Amino acid sequence: MRYTWIDEYLLSKTGVTKDLQKDWNWLRYHIGGKMFAAVCLDENDKPYYITLKLEPAEGDFLRQQYEDIIPGFYMNKMHWNSIKPDGEVPDDLLKDLLDKSYQLVLGGLSKKKQREIMEGKDLKSILSCCGTDCSTCGCYGNMCKGCNESSGKVFHAPEGQACPIYECSLNQKGLAGCGDCDCVPCDIWRKTKDPSFSEEEFERNIQERVSRLRKG
Repeated sequence: MRYTWIDEYLLSKTGVTKDLQKDWNWLRYHIGGKMFAAVCLDENDKPYYITLKLEPAEGDFLRQQYEDIIPGFYMNKMHWNSIKPDGEVPDDLLKDLLDKSYQLVLGGLSKKKQREIMEGKDLKSILSCCGTDCSTCGCYGNMCKGCNESSGKVFHAPEGQACPIYECSLNQKGLAGCGDCDCVPCDIWRKTKDPSFSEEEFERNIQERVSRLRKG
């Protein structure tokens, strides 16, 4: 198999566990008890498919682009896809697809379960530059990878651009985050108020974010 990095890559993800389904001879990777990827082995324990989950439209598009990607082997063929382990799918693309599968399955878990899983992750890695704990957001692990992983291009930012706070603190000022800035909370924070918050809720949210940044 050309993708010799796959086991280490998947097990490095937060909350991932691995087992061998003996009846199928599949190495399965789970998040929250749900499989998001599998390496299917033959009778000689040689990989013959890598199976993962994608949004149906993306899976269909990729199957048209790569002959090495087929509908899920022994899986729901709308949501699952299988990739030949010695084919022509680029390594970076496969890593991206595995990331998406992980996020899809994680996003399908209850918010409580997601929170429990992410508690094992260092807070700094899920704390955005403005002090928001991404793991508490309903969009995290579903439609958004979080501030740090997406380089500030979160779901609520202008399309193709970083959030104005991220743009200012990291891209323009070169800081690690707003916690290193003397102006926090600044006018940019005020202008990016979540419209669902009342003024009182927004002020409380600001204080919570500043507190997280100072602890960090």
